[in-house]
Amino acid sequence: MKGEELYKSYEYMKEKRGQVGTEYMIIVGFVTIAITAILALSLFYSSQIKDRIRANNIETFAVQLIDSAETVFFSGEPSKTTIQLYLPDNIINVNITQYEVTISSLSGGGTLNIRSFESKVPLNGFISSSEGTKEVVLQATATYVQVN
Repeated sequence: MKGEELYKSYEYMKEKRGQVGTEYMIIVGFVTIAITAILALSLFYSSQIKDRIRANNIETFAVQLIDSAETVFFSGEPSKTTIQLYLPDNIINVNITQYEVTISSLSGGGTLNIRSFESKVPLNGFISSSEGTKEVVLQATATYVQVN
């Protein structure tokens, strides 16, 4: 009788060990799914935040350029100034037309964004679309502001 009880006890312990292993695997599965979902959400939102920062940098770039150009133009013909402007990454084109600065960029999702900023004074010149800090020279002439 003693051997039979020992055998039943061994079978019971074996069954409990299997149950604990199954429960452990279920918990690990749930934790893995939760971590994967959190990582996916963080990647999605970080992409949106990067796009907002890029849009803010583009707006700051254009506003500072136009404000400085207007100041130089209204100061008169021999006026000249040099400003430091930061242009973010993923910029396709910076187009300076007579009364407008247009900046084309790509968002994190590959969408083309075109932003246009108006100037009160005529502009003429070119700025490269490469990323980084630009040293821009603004010089007033009789009829427009030269951007170099």
